[in-house]
Amino acid sequence: MISLALMLALQAATPAPAANSGTGPLGAIGQQKLPAKGCAAYLWSMDAGRQLVAMATADPAQIRLAIDGKTTDYAMTTQSPAIGFGFGGVTQYRGGDVTATLDMAVAVRADISAGATVTSATLRIDRPGRDTVVMPVGGLIGCV
Repeated sequence: MISLALMLALQAATPAPAANSGTGPLGAIGQQKLPAKGCAAYLWSMDAGRQLVAMATADPAQIRLAIDGKTTDYAMTTQSPAIGFGFGGVTQYRGGDVTATLDMAVAVRADISAGATVTSATLRIDRPGRDTVVMPVGGLIGCV
């Protein structure tokens, strides 16, 4: 069975955060730990660099992003419909002038214990007066 240990091993194999590759304001957040309770979605970019660009947690409901080189947690403002593990199919997070929208689908698999795969997802970053960035992401959900 694929376990959380495997997920953490995959994350450890993720390259260290690099300077922004020119794909917009979203950068790598570096290695992340499992939350103390609940579930977290670990989301990697789908480009050749495969960087960990976001970690969304169900409790507290927030997302961690590195925007313009600064890693920040943004609180959830809306979520619908529920897709399991404390997450919604479309979830919006806000903080300061940043609005992040995570649209994702998950699949429960028999070979994954305490989690699921994120089969398809997009992460949208909106900031007033700036270009909107939409990035395809994929990953895993792990639960404690």
